[in-house]
Order: sequence, then C-alpha cells, then structure tokens
Amino acid sequence: METRISVVIPTYRRPQLLVNCLEALASQTLDNTNFEIIVVSDGPDTATGEAVAQWHAANSGINCRYLSTPGKQGPAAARNAGSIAASAPLIAFTDDDCLPASDWLEAFCRHYRGEPHIAMTGGVQVPLSPRPTDFEWNTAQLQEAEFVTANCCCTKDALLIVGGFDEAFGMAWREDSELQFKLMIQGIPIVHVEAARVRHPVRAAPWGVSLREQKKGQYNALLYKKYPRLFRQKIQRHPVWHYYATVLLFAAMCTALVLDWTPWFQLALIGWLLCVAVFTCKRLRMTSKSASHIAEMTVTSLLIPFIAIYWQWYGAIKYRVLLF
Repeated sequence: METRISVVIPTYRRPQLLVNCLEALASQTLDNTNFEIIVVSDGPDTATGEAVAQWHAANSGINCRYLSTPGKQGPAAARNAGSIAASAPLIAFTDDDCLPASDWLEAFCRHYRGEPHIAMTGGVQVPLSPRPTDFEWNTAQLQEAEFVTANCCCTKDALLIVGGFDEAFGMAWREDSELQFKLMIQGIPIVHVEAARVRHPVRAAPWGVSLREQKKGQYNALLYKKYPRLFRQKIQRHPVWHYYATVLLFAAMCTALVLDWTPWFQLALIGWLLCVAVFTCKRLRMTSKSASHIAEMTVTSLLIPFIAIYWQWYGAIKYRVLLF
C-alpha cells in the first residue's frame, strides 16, 4: 500500500526513551502499511542502533529505518537527513522523549487534503506532578507554544521551499520557531490539528539544570538576526532588563566596596538582593516548595542573570547582531 506519511525522530543517546516512542508509534490506528518511521541519530551511536534493530525485529510489520549523521550536529541536521530520506508526501516530526497518541498519524492524514504546501501542528500534553519543579514547569510551557517539533507535520514540498531546518541551530532551541517563521514568510499555511496529540513526559533532571539550560540562549541572537520583527512579536517582546539590572547592581556593589563608598555599597546590595529575591519568588510561585527545591531556586537565581547574559552576548558576538 501507499506510504501516506513519514515520521522522523531525531535522537541522541537515549535508546530507552526512543524505544518508548517507537512503541507508541506501533500502536497507531493508521494502518502500518501507510506510514514509515525514520530514526536519525545525531552522530553514530552503537547502542541506539542496536536498540532500533531489536525493536524492529519484534515489529517487522512496520517500515522503520535507522540513519545517523556523520557527527554530532544537532537535531535540526538530524531532521533534515530524515526529511531527505522520507518517501511520503507528508512528514511528521516528534522527539525521542515523546509519546504520540494512538490516533496521532490518522489525525494528520484525515486533515490533509492533498495540498502541496501546508504545515500542521498538534496538541502537546505535559503531565505534571502536584508540586512540579521549575524544570517541569518550564517544560510544560510547550503546551502553550504555537509550533514545536515535538508535534508538527509538513508536506515535503513545503520543507523543500523553505530549505528545511537551519542547521546553524546546533541545539534543541529555537530551530522550530525558525522553521515556523520561514513558513509564515513564504505564505505557507500552518493549521492547528487539535486531535493530533502527543504526550511529553518530563524526564529526570539534575540539581541546578537551569544553569546548563542557559547555553541555549545563544540561539536567541541567531533567530533575532534572521527575523527581528517576528522574534519580538512571538518570542521575547522586551530585553531581559531584570537580568541586566541584577548584574549592574552587583557590579555597582563591588565597585562601591573597592572604593569604600559605604552608603552606595549598602544601596546597591539592597537592590541586588531585592532583584534576586523577586526572581526566586517568581520561580517558586507555581512550583515545589520543598527545602531542596527552594535551595536550588535560590542558588540558581543568584547565578542565572550572569550566565544568561554571557550566553546572550556570546551569541550576539558570534552572529554579529545587537540583541539586549
């Protein structure tokens, strides 16, 4: 039978999560002769290749292929490799830590009317614990996003017109918005298909994970350089003035201490502590109040403004754009 839709899954050294995703795809209501699965490892990975081979041996009725990029290049490059290899006119994207609903592919196919150029998005559900951590809460914001690669679908021709994903985005950050903006500029309709649902469980994260996450901020500069108006309209309406105020007050405090300007030191110290306290309370407002989480939020709130501004300016210099 005809392959109506291809599923592309980028992955990187998470074989067990990937197998869970593949199991969800094996339960699709769409006849398995109507779709194919293309798993693309972001760089060679023996463990992932073996996991896919074992899964495919137990699910031989499903057309599943395993590819890998020559080296680690990021999920954008992996998705492009999978798109090129896809044989269907429709290409659905999800991530290796996602669990598509049983009627996910059928919902996209049911909505598709043979348009040569169209993109579709679906609903993302992020299950949260009664007292979520800051990391869980931030992940849950995917539920409100307009266009995410955890759950989207494009015609192959539409991807060809916009040039696919921009591989300059070397991490899983803003590459989905970059594709969305290109589709919008080309006038390719993006339709929301609520029935196409994906579950996105929050994976375990180490203490202080928010510090490591700041590295992704460098790609804000790249997206802003390419689409300044859309970036301000849909991503970040204003510069992160709170971060700048925190850093400047800390610098003023250190300067006043060195110069022995006691009143100015005290004033700057109060301002800095107030900024940190407001930031910490904001992060704790909807999240866990456990002692460990409060300690994590306090420590990371002290450091995040410095690290975030560093990576933002790293990106600004790297991509030669002024972004506050």
